Amino acid sequence: MSEGKLSVSSQVLLWTLQRASAAVLAVCVVVHLITMIYAVRNGLSAAEILGRTRGNFVWFAFYAVFVLAVSVHAPIGLRSVLVETFTWRGRGLDWTVFAIGIVLAFLGFRALWAVFL
Repeated sequence: MSEGKLSVSSQVLLWTLQRASAAVLAVCVVVHLITMIYAVRNGLSAAEILGRTRGNFVWFAFYAVFVLAVSVHAPIGLRSVLVETFTWRGRGLDWTVFAIGIVLAFLGFRALWAVFL
């Protein structure tokens, strides 16, 4: 394997993770949108919504899965865009998109913590 090129097994792993996280995100987005539409149509205020979610482990778990899926999906997609657009390859790219995934996870779980606990 030359510097900057991923092995076939690494490419397959990224492809699989991208597709699996996309499937999880599709379900999460639909549930999230249905929930938001329900809340708006029933006139719930932000305070009422927070009152229903605070301490609710089921919603916490749901949004934790949502955050994890975004944290996996977005950096892999961004990596592909950067490779195709700027022909950026190598460890610098890999570390950059890995760091972006960590930041997304950190910020997502920070928001989750504030809203649910």
